[in-house]
Amino acid sequence: MSLIKKLTVAASTAALVAGVALSASAAETKLRIQTHFSPETLSGQMAKEFIEDISAMSNGEIKVEMFYASSVVKSAETFDAAATGILDCDMTGGAYQTGKNPAFQFAGDLMGGYQNPYQQMAWLLHGGGYKAVNDLYNGHNMEFVGWWIPGPESLSSTKPIRNVADFKNWKFRSPPGMATKVFSNMGASPIVMDFNEIFTALETGIIDGADAANLTNNVGLGLYDIAKHTNFPGFHSMPADHLACRKDIWDAMPAAHKAIMKVGMQALALKNATINEVKNAATAKMLRAKGVNLYEWTPEELAKYRAAVKAGWTEFATTPEAKALLKSHIDFLVALGAMK
Repeated sequence: MSLIKKLTVAASTAALVAGVALSASAAETKLRIQTHFSPETLSGQMAKEFIEDISAMSNGEIKVEMFYASSVVKSAETFDAAATGILDCDMTGGAYQTGKNPAFQFAGDLMGGYQNPYQQMAWLLHGGGYKAVNDLYNGHNMEFVGWWIPGPESLSSTKPIRNVADFKNWKFRSPPGMATKVFSNMGASPIVMDFNEIFTALETGIIDGADAANLTNNVGLGLYDIAKHTNFPGFHSMPADHLACRKDIWDAMPAAHKAIMKVGMQALALKNATINEVKNAATAKMLRAKGVNLYEWTPEELAKYRAAVKAGWTEFATTPEAKALLKSHIDFLVALGAMK
């Protein structure tokens, strides 16, 4: 056999061996994830795109079975379902877990503390946020992977919501957590209910309005078919939807898969914030044309709301974990010049 042929055979054999070794070492990560968003909403479509991204980046090694619209358990039960093995990951939000510890409120929504998603993501990426949140999540057998923040939400209402005075005796769907305290202190009557029960409750008159999502996702939920009053730009809430996975599942993932998941969430966060900014502007124009009333609150009324929020922060931060998270946010906001 000639030298060239010997070298060719040797190279082919080496390549085959390397290929077998690579195949043998390739790990597969299978995840069952639940989100409260339906596939029809913009956020549901973004979640689907995230799955496609992490599958492509991992060359198909990360496989996700996604359950939309809280189809396995109720939205507020998703975290526990993941922590106990019914699911693997939770793609709802930390504020649903305030019953465990009020600190979860500050791992999701400061209700007006940050003015836009970019400030809040800056805390996560550059202000020690990842460690601060995981100090809380790890104690509940979960690993926080990342946030995606659509931006400030808009309320939906069957009655005008022009100012704080309009909240008096206003019955509305509220998420659990600090929102119930803040709005109660302004005279409203919050009713905690699951995300996917809002439309029926509005339709039947059980509630006058809802704290659900931003303008575009509210349209996706059909809320403005019934509720002809809203506020825009939003100001009262900017929840960060999270991805959190059971700790043993996360720890068993190859380092490459962990990196893909985190980078995938950071890409989702940027795409989500920017597309919502574009869509909300278009949605506002469309809703005005359809006769929906969009109220922009005056600086004086916004100041009344923010005073109620600051009081709510102190009232709600009753555990060491909550106080630590709140302090981390406030220190960062002060350093940014966004708060005095």
